[in-house]
Amino acid sequence: MQDTKEADSTDKSQASSKPDPAIILKAVISALISIASLPGQIIKKIDKVYLTPLSIIITGVMISGSILISSQGALKLSSGIGTQTPTSATTGSKPTTQGGYASAQNVESLKNSDYVRGNKKARILLIEYSDLECPFCKKFHPTAQQAVDQYKGQVAWVYRHFPLDPIHSKADKEAEAAECAGELGGQDAFWKFVDKVFEVTPSNNGLELAELPKIAGQVGLDQAKFKTCLDSGKYAAKVEEQYQGGVKAGITGTPGNILYDTKTKKNKLIPGAIDYNALKTQIDSLLNGS
Repeated sequence: MQDTKEADSTDKSQASSKPDPAIILKAVISALISIASLPGQIIKKIDKVYLTPLSIIITGVMISGSILISSQGALKLSSGIGTQTPTSATTGSKPTTQGGYASAQNVESLKNSDYVRGNKKARILLIEYSDLECPFCKKFHPTAQQAVDQYKGQVAWVYRHFPLDPIHSKADKEAEAAECAGELGGQDAFWKFVDKVFEVTPSNNGLELAELPKIAGQVGLDQAKFKTCLDSGKYAAKVEEQYQGGVKAGITGTPGNILYDTKTKKNKLIPGAIDYNALKTQIDSLLNGS
């Protein structure tokens, strides 16, 4: 399962201060169709006229798991839409496959600014593009931790931000908050903060932003310094940069995972909150050279 966000294809020049419900419905149908047929096309910002209705409806789709729509016939979408082979976000062409999964394109190499759990020199990097308000990311979080623990130095977990603005309006600021935690307390504080947010958030915009300094205090950070950092917005650009890097790699929703073999340079693009056994199968296939 995976959270996704898609663009409203309605011409912005036709927007009015009081949108026609029919136009909104048409835009929603268009967005849902694009999820099924053009998963690689992601646009960060949606026309504000349709942001609220789209957010409510698409969030409802994610929670309910499936929806049936009639538009020139029946179109059935499910919460497993992220499991389809994605299309390259930069070229529009289908990436090559590795063991049943597509290979990510234009994967950004490990940077000094990345937050990594585990051995940075591990052979396999689990690069997760995540959203702190995504319920599927919350579900996948302990799975990724289990992989790091079980593989004892062979797998490292790289966390990158991919906030889904249209359905999780608080996710951007929460991503910035994680960066502030990292600034004040390094790798350890970053991961403790992310762990705690996933522990306490109900997901889907359920966490009040006013709680972020309190969470910082709970993981041992100075709340006043944390709040100053967060209010400055100094990490908004980094969050956006990581989001755009995910788009270029072919990420279409969250959690968006890339398993990267630093020895063979092969990788697998694995969308959604797969379980540990499924993740282990893919890690083993890279370690065994298949």
